[in-house]
Amino acid sequence: MKKSLIFLFLLLCCGFSGLSQKTEKESAKSGYNAELAKKLGADQYGMKKYVMAFLKKGTVSLKDSAERANLQMAHLRNIIKLAKEGKLIVAGPFLDNQEIRGIFIFNLESVEEATQLTSTDPAVKAGTLIMELHPWYGSAALIESLKIHKSLEKVSVAD
Repeated sequence: MKKSLIFLFLLLCCGFSGLSQKTEKESAKSGYNAELAKKLGADQYGMKKYVMAFLKKGTVSLKDSAERANLQMAHLRNIIKLAKEGKLIVAGPFLDNQEIRGIFIFNLESVEEATQLTSTDPAVKAGTLIMELHPWYGSAALIESLKIHKSLEKVSVAD
């Protein structure tokens, strides 16, 4: 997951480096793929709108380790379900055990729709996580990251 966050950082840096207007000829030289850009919903800069969620520590703390493990597995199954539906494209925990536990990036433009999806998460329902949602602008290429991830994943959480 640490590598995924580094990849995300690199995409952000590279995505914003070419914000100047380009002619069609310059775009062709740079490898611009109009068909792929359209498929991914990219704007002229190769970017699109998403909704980012910060998963924060909730008000409920489960003491029973079996109950915590079951809730975590239900949370992961929900993540996998949303990813398979194409609605969630990045998810992962932070590793420093602070207030913010992780992030989601939803392939949605509406915070309202993301609110509906996050309310289905078992950890949110149980009160162990709270979602803080923000509209976000990032590289349209993020959508392809799940396909790439599958080829890198030796063991699946879903197994």
